[in-house]
Amino acid sequence: MKASMSLFSIEKAASAVLVGVVVGLIALKIVVGLISGSISVFAQATDSLLDLFAGVLTFVAIRIAIKPADEEHPFGHGKVEDVVGVVQGVLIFIAAVMITYSSVLRIVRGSSLQLPEAGIGVMLVSVIASVCLSRYLLRVSKATGSTVIEANARNIQGDVYSAVAVLVGLLLVRVTGLTIFDPLLAIGVAMYLVKLSYDTARKPFLGLVDTRLPQPEQAVIESCLAAYEGRVVGFHELRTRRAGNQRYIDLHLVMAKNISLEHAHEVCDWLERDIRWKLPRSNITIHVEPCDGRCKQCTVDSSVCKGDSRANETV
Repeated sequence: MKASMSLFSIEKAASAVLVGVVVGLIALKIVVGLISGSISVFAQATDSLLDLFAGVLTFVAIRIAIKPADEEHPFGHGKVEDVVGVVQGVLIFIAAVMITYSSVLRIVRGSSLQLPEAGIGVMLVSVIASVCLSRYLLRVSKATGSTVIEANARNIQGDVYSAVAVLVGLLLVRVTGLTIFDPLLAIGVAMYLVKLSYDTARKPFLGLVDTRLPQPEQAVIESCLAAYEGRVVGFHELRTRRAGNQRYIDLHLVMAKNISLEHAHEVCDWLERDIRWKLPRSNITIHVEPCDGRCKQCTVDSSVCKGDSRANETV
């Protein structure tokens, strides 16, 4: 429980940093957008507004997801993070549509651009702030396993690329005097955001439909099981899924027929400890089965059982 609260404190601090940085960038971009009339700067401000909304959702989602399991939610509240991650993907897509619409209007109406230097300055600030923020959030997401913080980090990464594109466009306007570059670059940013919306929503969506854990994590579980080759006969029916930053693992463990209940319980405890050490926030359920004694050679270092034909069976 203490470990969970410690991770929650880290996630809470990351959410606060996210909201603080984004609020500052929004204010700066809106002011410069009004001064310069740049549609690409306004597009960045719109994207940052959605980042702010996503940051608030992240804070709420983390507070809900940390709640322990209860009678109505026996598996906990981890999927709230996945729901918010999908919502963030949708918000990014909406931002792309809004930016495209505004850019097309600017091209049709042929509005002018004033003070591109102001836009260049704010984009430089935005790029630096977004790079630092996205790296920080990625470190937090790796340390805590939080999908919603990872979604925010990917979202901010998108801001970096889009801000660089806007910066290049404003530099071209400044050098050539052709204001058409401003809305064209904004449309390019919107196309990138469409891809980013897919990348952001994909992982949490897979969590909502109970896709199994990634293959590297499956391999970690199987390697932990392999370490007990001399103590258990085998395993099968390995099933895994993820809900937010929580992993759920269940399997059938085949053990020597005449082994004591106490020793079987100890082996299960050891195995659960080893898996949780390598995959934190894992909820593990083990169903113990006795071997049928039909294998020709027992894999267990004991004379109480002759083994099980399912010793090497895995899913």
